[in-house]
Amino acid sequence: MHMRRLWLIFAQTTTVCLAILFIVATLRPEWLPRRGGPGSNNAIVVPFFEASPSPTGEGGATASYAAATHKAAPAVVNIFTSKDTPQQPAYPFSDDPVFRRFFGEPDTNPEPVSSLGSGVIVSPEGYILTNNHVIEAADEIEVALADGRKGKATLVGSDPETDLAVLKLALPNLPSVTFGRAEDLQVGDVVLAIGNPFGVGQTTTMGIVSALGRTHLGINTFENFIQTDAAINPGNSGGALIDAQGNLVGINTAIYSRSGGSLGIGFAIPVSTARQVMEQLITTGTVTRGYIGVEPQDLTAELADAFKLSRKEGVIIAGVVRGGPAAKAGIRTGDIVVSVAGKAILDTTTMLNAIAQLPPGEKVSIKIVRGGQEMEASVTIGTRPKPRREAQQP
Repeated sequence: MHMRRLWLIFAQTTTVCLAILFIVATLRPEWLPRRGGPGSNNAIVVPFFEASPSPTGEGGATASYAAATHKAAPAVVNIFTSKDTPQQPAYPFSDDPVFRRFFGEPDTNPEPVSSLGSGVIVSPEGYILTNNHVIEAADEIEVALADGRKGKATLVGSDPETDLAVLKLALPNLPSVTFGRAEDLQVGDVVLAIGNPFGVGQTTTMGIVSALGRTHLGINTFENFIQTDAAINPGNSGGALIDAQGNLVGINTAIYSRSGGSLGIGFAIPVSTARQVMEQLITTGTVTRGYIGVEPQDLTAELADAFKLSRKEGVIIAGVVRGGPAAKAGIRTGDIVVSVAGKAILDTTTMLNAIAQLPPGEKVSIKIVRGGQEMEASVTIGTRPKPRREAQQP
């Protein structure tokens, strides 16, 4: 009996202590001692690795392109354009209540149409490079800088055949981009695209040069595109494509997309082409190109066999403009052009670019093949007529 009584006292005491401990642990856990807390010699140490502070200035982290972006981004601007839609004429029965009941009130005060694109300040004097399709047919052009300033821009000139345009902005202390060398680019080089996609604000994306000298895309008359997989979306048009040092190497102009978004295939106009066009637009307000007045067609293997030609390269003349420079030089339909001014002609694109770069009035030698015989024609280069294109909304 005595042992049983001691056991009951012990069990009751233990139960009460556990109950008190449970209540304290639930309501006042801070009253309980913490194992491994501050000042304890039993602290549990978990090993881990921590990165050292990133070095600043030159020689910093090579995986970052922050320096290149910081160098070029201030010169990339957002372009807002508007075009006043023509006022709708009054309908013959617009005053008839029955007519208004079925057809509604005529819209006599339409809202202006706005569009959004990008541009690059290329001179502290305020000259801006952008795409022609960004500002085409716009009645008013507004430019927003990365530092928050805004201003009205005027159109200096445009060139639809390369889809380039030059604007002038009259604001003080303008940043400007540094021109790079597009001819030094190689497939695999890192490039960054800076612009304002979808109007979300200035954005920088990274990729590599996927291909060079892309042609036959049907985008522009004169094509020599840099292809990149840097994300380019609507609103990036006219923005900067820069190299890893922050130098301008191209003007972003088009994407290949089935959905309207980036699929990793973007195209930029090389800065060498953009600079030539820009200088002519600033100097004369227009771009002058050479012209001989022919309709060229690529020489395919089938055509080469039909003409019994041993070569598969060149351009066949499918038509000659009457009274044009080529016609005056004796070039005929069916002639095969193999070189212009000593430059080998591989296809219609190389021929078009070679002739366009020649100054009007200059006499050049064009080597042709006629009836299996090579001969030369001396052609006086003319001036390429302005393209006739219907205005498109930006």
